[in-house]
Amino acid sequence: MPTTQTISASEFKATCLNILDRLANHELDRVIITKRGRTVGVLTPPDQLADAVRNIHGFMRGSVIIADDVDLTAPILDEPFTAENGDLHG
Repeated sequence: MPTTQTISASEFKATCLNILDRLANHELDRVIITKRGRTVGVLTPPDQLADAVRNIHGFMRGSVIIADDVDLTAPILDEPFTAENGDLHG
């Protein structure tokens, strides 16, 4: 059963490779690293690849609303582009 482990920075330094392996294997949910009793870092295991891909693609879906009277294909400038006249750098 995954758990949370709290360790001092000096203990983490001495056992970091072991702790990273345990996180990667999902034996730990997270590791809280303290220094003089104060939290200085929190480590969590990486997302499973499928979860990471699912969270990246479409993560903003539904967060933008386009008004019905807006035509996204219509030109936004009234004057012609300068490139039409051969001037590429304005």
